Amino acid sequence: MSPSAFSSALSRHPITSQAVGEVVGAVLEEVGERPDLVVVTVTRPHAGALEDVVSTIDAVLHPLALIGCAAESVIGRDTEVEELPAVSLWAGQPGPLAAFALTASRRADDDWDFTGWPDHVGFAPSAVLVLADPFTFPADEFCAVLRHSRPGLPVVGGYASGASGPGGTRLAIGDRVESTGAVAVLLGPATEVVPVVSQGCRPFGRVLTVTRVERNLVQEIAGRPAMECMVDQIAEHLGRAAIAGIEGNGLLLGRCVDEGILDPGAGDLLFRPLLGVERATGALSVEDRVPLGSAVQFALRDASTASGDLTAALSGRRADAALLFTCNGRGTRLFDQADHDADAVARSLGPVPLGGLFASGEFGPVGGVNFVHSFAASLVLFRER
Repeated sequence: MSPSAFSSALSRHPITSQAVGEVVGAVLEEVGERPDLVVVTVTRPHAGALEDVVSTIDAVLHPLALIGCAAESVIGRDTEVEELPAVSLWAGQPGPLAAFALTASRRADDDWDFTGWPDHVGFAPSAVLVLADPFTFPADEFCAVLRHSRPGLPVVGGYASGASGPGGTRLAIGDRVESTGAVAVLLGPATEVVPVVSQGCRPFGRVLTVTRVERNLVQEIAGRPAMECMVDQIAEHLGRAAIAGIEGNGLLLGRCVDEGILDPGAGDLLFRPLLGVERATGALSVEDRVPLGSAVQFALRDASTASGDLTAALSGRRADAALLFTCNGRGTRLFDQADHDADAVARSLGPVPLGGLFASGEFGPVGGVNFVHSFAASLVLFRER
């Protein structure tokens, strides 16, 4: 039997050596030795042995590149293991790639320098896969730097969620483990790489224009106080049940990130939470810097919305393998059923190899621009050309 281009395996065994043996054996049987890329994620009970995990993978599979991390919960085909012992291993032959570690340092002017990006890789990258430490790596600023230096290059991945504080993050690259910065892989053009982001939000009301703003305070929308406009949109477009759920689920504001789109849909909007209201002025505080003239739309977030949005984002897609980075506020914290997002991927794409983790911030593009999301599901789909 000829080897497959991609494979994934997951073990729930509580003993690290046994769990690693199970997943490495399964992947070796399907892909064979020397896969181009291996992505390994482990839950906290295995985090302390991550050096042994990557050493075993390197000794048996001899991958050209390996990245991974410890996370609160991990993902396999059809499966999400939340806060229990598990090792997830994903491997594939996506073609030429380059793995590297990134470090971030703040300059005197409060800007950031990022070091570690390779000077020359010999191919045109189609995406960069990043796993990062949430305490030392400012992914928002990293995305902003790439926006200028490498416009159009998608950033996919997420923040490792395995640590409870600074210094506890476990990031793997090759046969070594780091606790700061980020680990990354530039993916080449041999395999089609498609990023998909589901923000789990349901827009409601009309698309309106921001007419007055100061930093993250949206003061006027469509020439009216922003709070007044928000209240009218809620009254006109939401039923009693949705209005009753606002207090628990909160409201969001979506803004179109591409000024050239005249009639934006949900996939063109970047959604950010509303943080509060200045009742004296009617201004809305948003977890975002909203440019003057932005097209915006209010939105809700709940389990039903998140489920429908992910299904819609995957509708009509095809892939031979996928990696999934879903928010650690999803899973059974949000949905009534276990394995929700992994199951949604299987229903839409079929039983393709799947790996990934529950992240504390998900990376992915919206409207062609890279952002760090919360409460989202970010995927990278691989398809053989």
